[in-house]
Amino acid sequence: MNVTVNAKKMQINQSFTEYAQERLDAKLDKFFGDEAEAKLMLTERKGNIELELTVRYNQMLFRAEQTAVDKTDALDAAIDKIIRQIRKNKTRLEKRLKDNAFKQEFQDTVEEADISVIRTKKFKLRPMTSEEAILQMNMLGHDFFMFRNAATGEINVVYKRDDEGYAVLEPDEV
Repeated sequence: MNVTVNAKKMQINQSFTEYAQERLDAKLDKFFGDEAEAKLMLTERKGNIELELTVRYNQMLFRAEQTAVDKTDALDAAIDKIIRQIRKNKTRLEKRLKDNAFKQEFQDTVEEADISVIRTKKFKLRPMTSEEAILQMNMLGHDFFMFRNAATGEINVVYKRDDEGYAVLEPDEV
């Protein structure tokens, strides 16, 4: 697994990078092949470490965020979150992950929940800026809002982050 570690507002030493590589290899190699890419982003906020772990494999993304006092604790908790995501979606993922990934690890550990679409909603997408979309989302009391970006013409989504900020999802060519 190829691991990239980046940091904002803090310095990361080589020993943490090596620790991250070892932990990711030990815990996640059974699911992903050698061509998997893991990206770690660490940020220090209010005395805590916020860690974002993103694993990309076979055009699939697995992402976990974790906040802790210590960066190693945050990393271990984020890895556990990724493993829980994989467990929860075991049967859907078996075809896309590494062969034999589930043979020993999760024999009968998790029952898969049925996914059913309860409601479909259609609405008109009018061109607007991301600021207008955030305003509209807040007025509706929603956590996310889909809109057509006035500058690009693409369909985007704005959403409220846990840190009280906002983010925009934009499509990317595969």
